[in-house]
Amino acid sequence: MSAPGSVSHALTEEILAIIEAGVDADLSDERFNDYCMQLFSLQYQTNAIFREFCDVKKVRPEDISRWQDVPMVYNDVFKTHLVASFPLEQSVMACLTGGTTSLTQRGRIFRDEDGKKLVFGANKMMTGSYLFPDFEEGKRCRILILAPSPEMAPSMGMAIGMDQTRKAFGTPDSMFLLGKSGIDIKNLLKALRESEASGVPVALIGATAAYVYFFQACRRRKISFKLPAGSRVCDGGGYRGRFGVVTRNDYYDMVQEILDVPRNHCVNVLGEAETATNLFDDALRRHVKGLPEKKLARPVPPWSRVLAMNIDDLSPLPDGEVGLLAHWDLANVPTVLAVITDNLGYTTDDGKSCEMVGRAKIENGKVSPLPDEERTMGPMGDSAIFRMLETYTNFSIDLKMRLAKDPKVAPSPREEIEARPGSVASCPQVVDEILTSQADQEAAELRDRALGTFKDQTERPLDWFVAEAEKQKLTDHPAGLQSERAKTQKK
Repeated sequence: MSAPGSVSHALTEEILAIIEAGVDADLSDERFNDYCMQLFSLQYQTNAIFREFCDVKKVRPEDISRWQDVPMVYNDVFKTHLVASFPLEQSVMACLTGGTTSLTQRGRIFRDEDGKKLVFGANKMMTGSYLFPDFEEGKRCRILILAPSPEMAPSMGMAIGMDQTRKAFGTPDSMFLLGKSGIDIKNLLKALRESEASGVPVALIGATAAYVYFFQACRRRKISFKLPAGSRVCDGGGYRGRFGVVTRNDYYDMVQEILDVPRNHCVNVLGEAETATNLFDDALRRHVKGLPEKKLARPVPPWSRVLAMNIDDLSPLPDGEVGLLAHWDLANVPTVLAVITDNLGYTTDDGKSCEMVGRAKIENGKVSPLPDEERTMGPMGDSAIFRMLETYTNFSIDLKMRLAKDPKVAPSPREEIEARPGSVASCPQVVDEILTSQADQEAAELRDRALGTFKDQTERPLDWFVAEAEKQKLTDHPAGLQSERAKTQKK
């Protein structure tokens, strides 16, 4: 029998070949399913937390034959437990996740050398296909980045990902333009004017909130630009309404008004630290290929599958119906294959594309999307979503339950789970705090705390995390497993 490490490496090499074949390659459902079964078997064998969860759910590799039946891990698990399917001492990369409840342990997603190749390879392919679809191999442009740099936030997924984009597609004068005190306005304005004068297109990538903040400032000062044809704008991370009500269409209008970049050169990206592959909308790619415009959609690449799951029983929903988005991603070799998120969305084109419409968030005691997202669904009561989460795993919902039952408790400016002592702000929340830090003392304190955490956890020796993983195996079983075990014993 082959050692798990050699099996993992062989699987990685085959999956990398699938990724390198591109987003238009044909991977049959049968082949995808076969890889999923191999990966499930490997992760069941090598990932102690995942194996115990599967055992409690009574789902083992020999029990199933379809990728849809591989147990989905709720993304909050990554915020409270070390979820790794390889020996942790082999880790070469880690991203800090928001929302952990422990004062000593921060949620981290570890990857070994193979996992690093997979996440970088998948997202280079996705970025090239959807943000730079008109670039021939080796072509580069100046990239202006409105997000924290890896130096400022070493373990932040957004910072790491955008730096990889800079390295793969940027010219040497590309730069990060969001510092601790906010946007580097002087250099941003200078770079935009240089592009105007030279006629050389630029690409802007960054946090949605940073663009909204910058565009509103430009409006107040009656500043605008006429960027050369071929310039493009990519935003990600969402907008939490910190700077007023701004819809997605309002945002596109501002891009046109301030930068003179048309809607078909605006690209939105959805990234989840818990799953390897970022999903981009296809507006620019369709324009380059001469295809007609259509409603915003994110094509799912051959090495992934996405389903919208019913909030009551986690059954898959047909195209167009809104549920919690779940991802099966072959690039998740070092973690777990299937992850269900708190993103509310739907699938289209027979599951080949998906779209996010909001997130499962408490607002006045009810579950609702975040304020910038289009409300395409009817109002949902709190009971259904909480009943589903409790039945599913019971991970990290105690505070949400309290807020749902007591509408007098006002939600924090951060999402509720991230408002607990010892929590870590998510990438977009850190950006919000950076942007408001000069005028808001509380935001400045939150910013310093979050940035300090990113650096502190990066500098913490790996041995500490190995020890934490051993503690988990012995004493720190997830609450959901305890709950499921109790139900099983009663039966």
